[in-house]
This record gives sequence, structure tokens and C-alpha cells, in this order.
Amino acid sequence: MFLAHAKVRFLPPVDAAALERLLVHAWEASRAQWPTVTLPAEPFVTHLAERLPEATPTSPIEPLLAPLSLAELYLACACLQGVGTALEVFERNYLAKLPGLLRSPKYPDTMIEDICQLTRMKLLAPSPEGRPKIAEYTGRGALQSWVRVTATRIAIKLQSTEKQAPEEDADTLLSALPAPGVDPELDAIKRRHQADLREAMCEAFSTLSPEDRHLLRLYFVDQLSMYELATLFRVSQPTISRRLKSTRETVYKETRRHLQARLGLSQRDFQSFLALLDSQLELSISQLLGEEDAPPGPPEQG
Repeated sequence: MFLAHAKVRFLPPVDAAALERLLVHAWEASRAQWPTVTLPAEPFVTHLAERLPEATPTSPIEPLLAPLSLAELYLACACLQGVGTALEVFERNYLAKLPGLLRSPKYPDTMIEDICQLTRMKLLAPSPEGRPKIAEYTGRGALQSWVRVTATRIAIKLQSTEKQAPEEDADTLLSALPAPGVDPELDAIKRRHQADLREAMCEAFSTLSPEDRHLLRLYFVDQLSMYELATLFRVSQPTISRRLKSTRETVYKETRRHLQARLGLSQRDFQSFLALLDSQLELSISQLLGEEDAPPGPPEQG
């Protein structure tokens, strides 16, 4: 099993009996580190083989395993397998230490709570792209250090979005507007009023609270799911859904109001203008801010 899953196809002769003893010892010693975590040898050996360091087909195997943190690879594998006691051990021995490791004047306590929650979800929850991030831990280095690096990257990203101004929020969303279509007249109107639309959206975003702008960025930029947002904000999924819908409607209504004021059109003329600008404003903002229950997707490039 080990040889079948290794990234390198080791050339014979491989002493099967010696390799068997080496792997059994690695499994038993790792299991002894976490007495409450029960993981069969087969998934551990497969997990270990898939994360071997770079080697040649003639490399001896024992020196490849020696520098790895086998016990922590065992725990990471058990977490991937969904072993409940492993998740508890990981929470208690690693995630619970993050607030103290992250504490800094740069990060207020409320942000540290968000960072820890996001780290927990990123490491342990499957993403639309694939397996939980803890699958990426290779055992080369301490697991706590690896977890801290992951959390720090999340903190930097979160801090940069916290500092984003309403103008940058609008620019982020405008960059996701659908590409021009095949209607030359409509495309000309879009180009002509792009600046007006941007300013109207900036003004609309300025009416939102920092918390609502933060929520929109997490959903549309960081692409957190409703489940992840509900966990992060410690509310139910229907509550998050209602809050997103309300915030979306606020942006839409305020954008329309400010755009009408900037263009100086009567209500009747503005409605005619919107009919021509439908894909630029109504459709774009609806797609941009998503449907209430639809999962976020990657923005289309204009």
C-alpha cells in the first residue's frame, strides 16, 4: 500500500519485511502520542506515502521518514478522516493556542476571534475546490507553526479588507461586471455612464455599516459559503441569508437613487434609461450581489 501511493516508484530490491516493520513502528509510535485517537494503519500509511519528500527511485526510505513529524501527520490524517477525537485533540492542542500566538496591537480581539474561526473552517472544512487545507500539511516542520502561518495569512488578508474604503469596495464589484454584449447601442451607453455608475455605487456603499461591508466582502470576495458565514457570525443560516438580502437591496436601491440624481432625470425618463441599462445595473448588481440562496462564484472578467 505504501509503495503504491508513494509519489516515487521505488526500484527493487525493496526489503518488504524491513519496510513493513518500519511502517508499523511509525504507526504505533504515532498512535501512542494520541491515545484517544484511533486510526487504522492503512489510511495512515497511505497518507504518509503521499507526503514523502522528493526522492529518487533508488533512495532508501527510512531516511525520508526520519525528519517528518510522524505523530502530527497521524493527527492530521485522522482529522481528514473525520475522527471525532482527533478533531477534539486538534482543537485543544493547536487551535486553542492561536489567540495567544496572534495577540498583537495590529489585531483587536474581535478580529482575532474572526481569524481563529476562519482558520478553523479553512483547515477542517471541505471547500468547493476540494479537501480541507489540513490535507496540505506534509509533516516537514511543526504542525503548530504551520497552523500559525495559515492563520497569519488569513489575518493579513482580513486586515487588508478591513481597511478597504467604499470606493475600493465599489471598484471590486465593478471589476466583476459582465463583459460587453453584442448590442452596440447598449455597449455605448454602458461606456458613457460607467463613471456615473461607479460614483453611484461608491455613494451606495458609503451608506453601509462597516459590518455590512465586511459581510459583503467575505461573501463575494473571499467567497465564504452561507454555512461558513453563519458559523463565523454565530447565527443561523437563515439569519445570514436575510442579512445578505437586506444589504443587497440597500446597495441596489441606493445605487439607483444616486444614479438618478447624478443623471438629473425624471422618474419616467429614468425608468426608460434603466430599461436600456438593464444588464449594466439591474442584472449586473443582481449577479454581483448574488441570489439569496445561491452560492457565490468567481466574478466574470470584463
